[in-house]
Amino acid sequence: MAEWSQLPHELLDLIARHLPSETDHLRFRSVCTTWRSSLPPKPHPAPSRFPIIPNNGISESTWGFYLSKRTLFRLGLPRPHSQTPPSSDAWLVKLERDLPNKMHLLNPLTRSELKPLPDNFPKSIDLLNLHITELGQEYTLQYINYRPFASSIGDAGTLYMEKVAYISGVGNDGFLLLTIHVSGKLAMLKYGEKKWTVIEDLQSPYDDVLSYDGEFYAVDNTGRTVVVNGQGPVSVNVIASSVFGGDKKFLVESCGELFMVDMYLSVGPEDDLGYNENFEFYEEFDCYMSERTVKFKVFKLDKSGQKWVEVESLGDRMLFLGDNCTFSASSSDFPACRGNCIFFTDLFSYSSRDEDGETKTKGIGVFDLETGVIGPLANYPRYSELFWPPPSWIPSASTMVEVSAVFTSPSPHTWFPLQLHLKVYRIISA
Repeated sequence: MAEWSQLPHELLDLIARHLPSETDHLRFRSVCTTWRSSLPPKPHPAPSRFPIIPNNGISESTWGFYLSKRTLFRLGLPRPHSQTPPSSDAWLVKLERDLPNKMHLLNPLTRSELKPLPDNFPKSIDLLNLHITELGQEYTLQYINYRPFASSIGDAGTLYMEKVAYISGVGNDGFLLLTIHVSGKLAMLKYGEKKWTVIEDLQSPYDDVLSYDGEFYAVDNTGRTVVVNGQGPVSVNVIASSVFGGDKKFLVESCGELFMVDMYLSVGPEDDLGYNENFEFYEEFDCYMSERTVKFKVFKLDKSGQKWVEVESLGDRMLFLGDNCTFSASSSDFPACRGNCIFFTDLFSYSSRDEDGETKTKGIGVFDLETGVIGPLANYPRYSELFWPPPSWIPSASTMVEVSAVFTSPSPHTWFPLQLHLKVYRIISA
């Protein structure tokens, strides 16, 4: 039998093309030096800067956007070697890359950075000793050199610069971006173009966009869902009719299927939808709010019937609704957790009662689809440990990590965590 390291380069290349994520690609390259030399690192998925309006070039002073990519990971110990209690056997974290080799650790559901990290947070982690699962990715658009009080800003600010859906491999290494215009309309940017195309298809404002199965999906405030095709003339095709009831719609992919989550909101301290038992939830946050989440409904896409079908149970699935992304996971990957639940971020502001100002888990809620019970993350210690603090099984180190994390490597050209094929990544102060 031939050694693994002696496999033909053509076969290695064929296998690599079918790997679903960059993490899998990097782990594949880490097997041996032969495999690593046979497969080049994946490049940055798209140019990092986009203009707001047509111009003759892009410079450091040009107003525009840059595309920020963030990846959601589940970190855990390999099960056969794990001696830790099940409740602490996983950690959810989001990594953002904003400069070559520079990463930020973020709360998985919000935009907030995890800082300061504990004093004993390690300076280096051997990822080969951990079980790593990539749960999802998010892309956001952020201003370049934006000055809100400048005398001339073109059409700066006319895009809803939060979540953006991204499709790569269009044409010759091209890409497409889809986001939501401030008017509630959809806006698309095609590779090679110098301006955004605002799509004039608006029956109700759009709530969410998602790249699913190689296509763009968008859902409006009524649940009406469309597929947007940007390869050639832009076209919009209705794939599911409206589902009225809730106040905000989310699209989530889970196990290859597309779901829509309908969020119900209530205004004021009294619940006019008959969920008064949830009052303690909001009192726990010590909030001054105009809106609060009171329940959810979940629907699965029936593509052939062009409709959304309500789902009574998610089984072992856990859905996560973040500020700029949605993703799902199986409760089997979180031994002490049960499925059939939704994690979400609240839409209201709050003030914390904690004297030390700790707000790491505030603003995240949990909804049990079976019982209809809704509550803050703090009410579910086993769930809370998925987010903060970092688990005790991450090796200790004496060097304190501040503000941000920098992931170093010999090559500045490789896109995303080189640490996976270098065996060790280092986290040092910025």
